[in-house]
Amino acid sequence: MQDLSQPLQATLRPVALLATDHPAGFSFPSHAHRRGQLLHAIRGILVVRAATGSWVVPPGRAVWLPPMVEHDVIAASAVEIRTVFVEPDARPDLPPTCCVIRVDPFLRELIIQGSYLPLDYDVGGRSERIMELILDEIQVAPVLALHVPMPRHQGLTALCASLLDQPSSPALQKDWAARLHMNERTFARLFKREVGMTFGTWLRQARLLLSLTSLAQGKSILRVALDHGYESPSAFAAAF
Repeated sequence: MQDLSQPLQATLRPVALLATDHPAGFSFPSHAHRRGQLLHAIRGILVVRAATGSWVVPPGRAVWLPPMVEHDVIAASAVEIRTVFVEPDARPDLPPTCCVIRVDPFLRELIIQGSYLPLDYDVGGRSERIMELILDEIQVAPVLALHVPMPRHQGLTALCASLLDQPSSPALQKDWAARLHMNERTFARLFKREVGMTFGTWLRQARLLLSLTSLAQGKSILRVALDHGYESPSAFAAAF
């Protein structure tokens, strides 16, 4: 697959934007960029996965990826992506870790306008001010909890990844503990140490965030509930 971002990595300008549209189910296999990257869909929902977690990115949100972070991207629905690539030393106080930020209407319009500018835009004029404003707004944008943290422990990582791929699959703490040849108490301590929350909290958060993609695709509440491990729409609604 052709890397459309290659010219944007090489430009002398500190900020560059790429506009791409993709159908539902399109995916970018695992890769990394020399520049930092803000992924924003002006339409549709993205799922971004890295070693430290998975992020669900609906409209009005964007995921920030620092330079050289390995990640893959899945279009959960038809998407119009606007990607901001930022030179590593452009701003020292951009987020040091992956996160989801809120994209307010002002930042959204700046990103759209920036996507129309030439790659080697004029320095000192309107184009440069738009790009600098984009960086200003990324710096002050609120960070949101649309994140499913992933453990580093190899066994836990495999189990968590399997649930993210099939969120309707049964997931009981005692069963996961048995699969790792642990008692429940040891498993619970390890899980909380690895991801910073209990197994039950992680499970609810993962299923709820993953359900956003199905809801955006217009699936019925019943179908979404069953596909994400809930026994009924009322149980799903209560958790949501």
